Amino acid sequence: MKIATYNVNGVNGRLPVLLQWLKESKPDIVCLQELKAPQERFPINEINAAGYQAIWRGQKSWNGVAILSKYDITEVQNALPGDPEDIQSRYIEAIINQIVICCFYVPNGNPYPGPKFDYKLEWIKRLKKRTNELIKMELPAILIGDFNIIPGPLDVYKPERWENDALYRIEVRKAYQEFLKKGWLDSIRSLYPEEKIYTFWDYLYKAYERNAGIRLDHILLSPYLIPKLESGGVDSHVRGWEKSSDHAPVWIQLKNQ
Repeated sequence: MKIATYNVNGVNGRLPVLLQWLKESKPDIVCLQELKAPQERFPINEINAAGYQAIWRGQKSWNGVAILSKYDITEVQNALPGDPEDIQSRYIEAIINQIVICCFYVPNGNPYPGPKFDYKLEWIKRLKKRTNELIKMELPAILIGDFNIIPGPLDVYKPERWENDALYRIEVRKAYQEFLKKGWLDSIRSLYPEEKIYTFWDYLYKAYERNAGIRLDHILLSPYLIPKLESGGVDSHVRGWEKSSDHAPVWIQLKNQ
């Protein structure tokens, strides 16, 4: 089973790119972030025509998350628990093939310091609470999406330039390590422990052409699923397509249940 995540950066504006990648890559499950579309404008007809069911939570102009699947989807919740006043569309959770799929778009947090960074830390705290519950229940689960966290120096071009950026602040890097200490596996890093791997390249300064990137998009596996990990990678060539997102799709292959 092939599972992927892709910050599409506008699902309607980049729909041709998304559909081209789906046809080429043929993932079974896809988590999308940054739909930038209200609920009623999600392109469900085109997604269905490509062979996928979908659940989504849209938001006008910004945010938005979705899960596409070739299998039946049972939606669990479409908001991160812990703050009923938080109306940002950043989290959706479902069960597919007896696996809990937690798809999310962590707040960026910039500028640091400030209220946006504080919101990011509080959001991550709520995420930890939910993911700790999944670990305690010993469920097969996947944390997948745009974490907006650069885990370490190997995951960023010229890390010294990022010390006070909300993506690389020590607070968020420590939070990421706490997920791993609880038993979650960074699947891509486990497969490529020493390689520089990026999933995002800015549109400015020919960042993609220079491979001046960062790794923000992650797929974390609960202990039950770790033995099932076969392979994975980043479809970095998609970033080079015309009118593509500034992120590239990330994917893993699991042994069939």
